[in-house]
Amino acid sequence: MQTITEHLCFGGVLKIIEHDSQSLGCKMKFSIFVPPNASSNDNASLIFLSGLTCNYENFTTKSGAYQKAAQEGLIIIAPDTSPRGEDIPNDDAYDFGQGAGFYINATQDPWVKNYQMESYITDELTNLLISKFNLNPNKIGITGHSMGGHGALTLYLKHPELYKSASAFSPIVAPSTVPWGKKHLKVI
Repeated sequence: MQTITEHLCFGGVLKIIEHDSQSLGCKMKFSIFVPPNASSNDNASLIFLSGLTCNYENFTTKSGAYQKAAQEGLIIIAPDTSPRGEDIPNDDAYDFGQGAGFYINATQDPWVKNYQMESYITDELTNLLISKFNLNPNKIGITGHSMGGHGALTLYLKHPELYKSASAFSPIVAPSTVPWGKKHLKVI
């Protein structure tokens, strides 16, 4: 695990972290905002899942949430939306592949090797956050926008024991009825 950048932000610290992901078979990045006066294992935390074509930077640069998080003592984590790299399968369209992992575990080649986003978020990243950043496992919430809203809802519903809360902004809630879903979720 390596800190790529670290900045003071509203009295707290915003870090960009890179680590080798075993579940995705590549390096992954995420941002983590730790508010001022964060006490060991006492602060609540929120995982924010971004939408299509986004990465860990979108929430960090566009949300304006860190000032309020600093005031409330809230830790915010924003992981990337998919595995990335030259050896990672991709689709020509923006709606699947790199930048569009949908926070699910792929079951078919060539995606199955790297696109295990559900396992990454619920197992690997969560355990890394608890062990390396001393997050309280009983005070983790999950939220997201668009594809990330879909991820937040489905991960919460599948793993309610992991999250204290779930919320979604403009989530994709019926993927099988939209063009993306018709293309990628064909019934066999």
